[in-house]
Amino acid sequence: MNLKDILCYLTTFMIDYKQLWQSVLVEIELTISSGNFTTWFKDTRIVKEDGGVIVLSVPNAFVKEWLLTKYHSTILRSLRNLESSIHAIEYVVNKEESRKREEKHTQDLHTKELPLPETQVNKDDNLNPRYTFDTFIIGPFNELAHAAAQAVIRKPGIVYNPLFIHGSTGHGKTHLIQAIGNYIKTTSPGKKVYYMTSEQFGQDCMNALQNQKMNVFKEKYRKYDVLIVDDIQFFSDKQKFQEELFHLFNTLYDNNRQIIFSSDKHPYFITGLEERLKSRLSAGMTVDIPAPDEESRIAIISAKATQQGISLSPEIIDYLAHTINGNIRDLEGAVNTLLCHAQLKNKEISMIDVRNYIKNNIKPKKNIAVKDVVRIVSDFYNIKEDSIYEKTRHKEVIRPRQIIMYILREDFNISYPSIGQKLGGRDHTTVIHSCEKIKTDIKEDQSLLEDVGQIRNLLTV
Repeated sequence: MNLKDILCYLTTFMIDYKQLWQSVLVEIELTISSGNFTTWFKDTRIVKEDGGVIVLSVPNAFVKEWLLTKYHSTILRSLRNLESSIHAIEYVVNKEESRKREEKHTQDLHTKELPLPETQVNKDDNLNPRYTFDTFIIGPFNELAHAAAQAVIRKPGIVYNPLFIHGSTGHGKTHLIQAIGNYIKTTSPGKKVYYMTSEQFGQDCMNALQNQKMNVFKEKYRKYDVLIVDDIQFFSDKQKFQEELFHLFNTLYDNNRQIIFSSDKHPYFITGLEERLKSRLSAGMTVDIPAPDEESRIAIISAKATQQGISLSPEIIDYLAHTINGNIRDLEGAVNTLLCHAQLKNKEISMIDVRNYIKNNIKPKKNIAVKDVVRIVSDFYNIKEDSIYEKTRHKEVIRPRQIIMYILREDFNISYPSIGQKLGGRDHTTVIHSCEKIKTDIKEDQSLLEDVGQIRNLLTV
């Protein structure tokens, strides 16, 4: 074989590697969000194959660890579907790419201004263009809400009508409901979409009453194909506003117009809300977005850092995710502050910088005792507190006890043995089983998901 044939042979293999990986990426992109896809698969490529082992180049050690832990089986399955001889994957960090990124980051510290997010709102629909599905990070904590939103955009007005998203401040409710509006607006230009806060609706209603223009007010909101109302708890004890919303809801619903609501709690737990309105609000799909778990916090911090052009080491990302147990806004605020610090100081961010930021800006976890969690959960399920500690296997006690164990572990990071000891001297394996049981069931049981969300809200009051 002459040199020309050898070069042609090698070139063919290089093209095959590229085509193979592109085919894998196409498959994976269909199964995860655009935000997650960009975060974890950007700048990845196959560099060689040796005896059925694919060597995959990744930009840094953190991406290597994440792909190995979270996506390895998915990647291997896709590769084997395309090429049956492949049986393993090795991940290597592209040191040259990593060095270039560090050099670019150092240069950017001297020249780059703090990027400001696009906040220009369209006055015709009140939608913020930066709230899209592409920038929505999906994790175990919000995957059910995201799935419901995807069902709505496929058949607006038909599936999950109304859609009611609830959760504490900063959990991504506004982002998700506006992403629905932006998607429908883009894919169906003929549909009229409108987003508003409940306060805005109330102010419009008040002005119409004062100016005797209620007919104009009614017609304004009844023309929309998709109506999105944020922070519905504002209507508490406001009877006139509730009455107008009730009649508006009926008109839109009867005409298969999509209605989307958000609130800080489930409609049945909003005090001062009429029963007939609670019934309407919860008639479709009601889903909770709880606080992001640690895995999701890692993904969110990494994605936000990438969007802002900031380089954070895996150790720093892990530390931030473990330390900041608040909402998504807290995580975004941390990344923005660290970026600003790096620019002002003209230096890369160190662990010392991060620890100082945490010390000066992050509130410590709420001091809550195990007995407080037991009391709140017992009250929630209307059972005696003492039964939680007893050896009873009554069905009405088992599930609340499992939820207590799950919350103590997930939200307060108490060790399995300590939880078992504090809840009647149970073995740590029982605690592990209970936590895994709730973690699994919560993905499939909507009522359980809502119960845990409400309990978490009660714990933060």
